[in-house]
Amino acid sequence: MPETLTITDNRTGKTYEVPIMKGTYPKYGSAIPAIALRDIKVDDEDFGLLTYDPGFTNTASCKSSVSFIDGERGILRYRGYPIQDLAANSTFLEVAYLILHGELPSESQLSEWTNNITNHTMLHENMKKFLGGFHHDAHPMGMVISTVAALGTFYPGARDIYNESDRREQIYRLTAKMPTIAAYAFRHSAGLHFAYPDNNLSYAGNFLNMLFKMTELNYKPDPVLEHALDVLFILHADHEQNCSASAMRAVGSSLPDPYVSVASAAAALWGPLHGGANEAVLRMLREIGSVDKIPAYIDRAKSGEFRLMGFGHRVYKNYDPRAKILREMAPQVFEITGKNPLIDIAKELERIALEDEYFVSRKLYPNVDFYSGIIYEAMGFPVAMFPVLFAIPRTVGWLAQWQEQLDDPDFRIARPRQVYTGEDERSYKPMNSR
Repeated sequence: MPETLTITDNRTGKTYEVPIMKGTYPKYGSAIPAIALRDIKVDDEDFGLLTYDPGFTNTASCKSSVSFIDGERGILRYRGYPIQDLAANSTFLEVAYLILHGELPSESQLSEWTNNITNHTMLHENMKKFLGGFHHDAHPMGMVISTVAALGTFYPGARDIYNESDRREQIYRLTAKMPTIAAYAFRHSAGLHFAYPDNNLSYAGNFLNMLFKMTELNYKPDPVLEHALDVLFILHADHEQNCSASAMRAVGSSLPDPYVSVASAAAALWGPLHGGANEAVLRMLREIGSVDKIPAYIDRAKSGEFRLMGFGHRVYKNYDPRAKILREMAPQVFEITGKNPLIDIAKELERIALEDEYFVSRKLYPNVDFYSGIIYEAMGFPVAMFPVLFAIPRTVGWLAQWQEQLDDPDFRIARPRQVYTGEDERSYKPMNSR
């Protein structure tokens, strides 16, 4: 027998039975269909009840099996696999296959998948002209967003989104070309010639090649940095219905090609409250300046003067599992790049904050942004590239969310309601009487 919720409307005394929807595991959340509340009315002219939820803090906009977060316990899983296991044992392309197909690939499936990605890394030469049109100091993320949106014009078949082979082709292209676009934006900002992809390298290794190759015949990425970048890509691949994933689904719900949907998701990611948060962490650490100034800085944060950046998360009320992975990986990177002096400030700030009742009681634990920026900077990435580095792996998550939405029998175009607070009908006043 299906479970229900009984609601009594105290305005009328009427009771209503509303069905309860459950996910795979009820302890991870149940929901009621919001449309059922429309039946709760004072009279026949009443529109019915709506839910009011700014920021969608407790509204399920979809059903999804891509990723799962238990914020209270600090858990992140892709298709059921703990993020720790994937980061320790898989490559990014394996994880990308998992996110898009639902299962980890066999050896032959991974070989075919890798080959399909590798064969789509090149950009049309006209895209170089497009990128070349940006001013030398244009922000790399602005260039990436514009270029991804424009890329769809090169593939007219991309609009046939319900054609499985065409859809698969666009997924290959976007997964493969995003690092190339990102690298070209970086090189344009630096005044360097574009370095073509090297398909003999790994996904992360090829990206490093396109970023940093100079005059050498064959670029050989440092294996430690190559692995570190691969892990960073895995950690950022998907994260439930965050702002950019929601943007991907909302724009994708009008059925445009996936290029403009990815561009819109990347635009959402660019904001400082989303993909730009690790830049804010670096600014904070530089503002602190030295370890001895941390206690005074924390006191100012506790007084409400500002927030500690990199601590706390909209979903996690425990230590972000991605932050733990990066904390352990950071020393390996610094052995190659040299120690980023900000790491000492970061570790001491973390130690004090985790012992301070003010932060512990509020469950303000370090999140992934707390360490990712320090590592990126040590690897030679300018701060402007941080959101771009986030967008590369998250493209896979966006595409998985988009694909899942198109195949959902409950699919509808996104069209939220509002609680109207304006004037009722008014008589028009001519100019001379206003």
